[in-house]
Amino acid sequence: MKIVNARQMREIDRKTIEDYGIASPVLMERAGLAVAARVRQSFDRSARVVVLAGSGNNGGDGLVAARLLHNEGWDVRVFLLSQPERLSPDCLRQYETARMMGVRIVEARPPALKDLRSALVIDAMLGTGLNKPLRGDMAAVVDRVNRAGTDVVAVDIATGVSSDTGAVMGGAVKAVMTVTFGLPKAGHVFHPGAEYAGRLFVEDIGFPPELLHSDEIAMELVDKEYVSRLLPRRAVNSHKGDYGHVLVAAGSLGKTGAALLTARAALRSGAGLVTVGTPGSVAGHLTAAVLEEMTLPLPSTASGGLSKEAVRPVLDFLRERADVLAIGPGLSTDAETVEFVINTVAGSPVPVVVDADGLNALSTLGYGGLVRLMRGLRVPVVLTPHVGEMARLLGTGIPDVAADLPNSALGLARDTGACTVLKGVPTVTATPGGLCLVNSSGNPGMATAGAGDVLTGVIASLIGQGLPPQEAAAAGVFIHGLSGDIAAAGKTVYALTAGGLIEALPEGFRAILSG
Repeated sequence: MKIVNARQMREIDRKTIEDYGIASPVLMERAGLAVAARVRQSFDRSARVVVLAGSGNNGGDGLVAARLLHNEGWDVRVFLLSQPERLSPDCLRQYETARMMGVRIVEARPPALKDLRSALVIDAMLGTGLNKPLRGDMAAVVDRVNRAGTDVVAVDIATGVSSDTGAVMGGAVKAVMTVTFGLPKAGHVFHPGAEYAGRLFVEDIGFPPELLHSDEIAMELVDKEYVSRLLPRRAVNSHKGDYGHVLVAAGSLGKTGAALLTARAALRSGAGLVTVGTPGSVAGHLTAAVLEEMTLPLPSTASGGLSKEAVRPVLDFLRERADVLAIGPGLSTDAETVEFVINTVAGSPVPVVVDADGLNALSTLGYGGLVRLMRGLRVPVVLTPHVGEMARLLGTGIPDVAADLPNSALGLARDTGACTVLKGVPTVTATPGGLCLVNSSGNPGMATAGAGDVLTGVIASLIGQGLPPQEAAAAGVFIHGLSGDIAAAGKTVYALTAGGLIEALPEGFRAILSG
């Protein structure tokens, strides 16, 4: 499902009305019907409903919902937050119709909103057009609603949330449910706006499908249906060589667990073969722990990391035996190990997934050096930074990255030519061509040591099985998050571990394949 900003949604509205001949009042009626239907399904008819209606078309949607619920016998009152002569034409039409149908409408300023505590509030104040912080009466109304502590149903988007970024513009209504139309908005899925949406319902009110699926909309929500179309199906007469050989270059003294997590996740995600290339000084620890995985002892430094002398045997292995390289988990940041990472990535003959200390090594190049290295590669690369690692790669501050996850990821992908997985809430996958894929799975329990190592293994495994890197990245992120959701359902978000994620991967795949 595509995700839009305010400008894109306005354009869909305009084309629907002007090019397809669906009148604006028709769309407004359908929007109001959708809101009323969700209220009817989710709340008891005994609820007293207060509709807070603004002067624009969002207010008109709320007035339609008020009229429909009133006609069904609900106790409804509308507080109109504007003088009637200042209403948009369509909103004014709905105002006049609602009055003729007997809906109680009060022109209200904040002091009049005294009786909200026991009411169900329908927030139809502003909608997606907000582009500056709330102030004055509108800010006071939002504060009054939130202090009432009542259930709120937001129409299209909670008042005070930017539909483009999810930023809270000086204050916002905290909804338990949002009913939006056509497509979700960026403000519904990015934080902090996502926290104000409550449960999100995306309703079809008659927009032409070709407008909703347009390639001009470059942001998309990754869900189970999306991923089920990507997973490679297996032929009956296949063998392990058909499903890729993943080389995991990872681990160091005290950090062999990271290598093992990546390798096991790759196998659990369908890789035919997995080899762990790790410092020879610690390879014995891994050999004792693995069953299905193989090990490749490599030259090591005195401190137990991978030596720069490991570059040649790794590149030889990749040329002769492997289909994809996962590099970084638990490697350490020794100077020789940094050199190993840079030269191995530069010379790899197969696709590369870079995580953790692999990213830290690349960040030592500076942004210009990173771009030059990536642009000189002949194979695709997937970079998987969390927000802190992304800040180091970009040479900027963590708050700058966290404030704009999609554009941070898109900028790095565009400049380097590498598919970029920016791990956050939500995780976004950005492609060099400008597509931003927003993940819809996962939970707070996944903020645990080793979870990123598991994701690296899943993505590398899917690349080895033949998926293009950007598809493997988006699918891997969703499968990883879904498996985390399944694990948390049994273990709680408090007791979830990276090992538990791997154990849940089979059920994650089953859930996707079963539809």
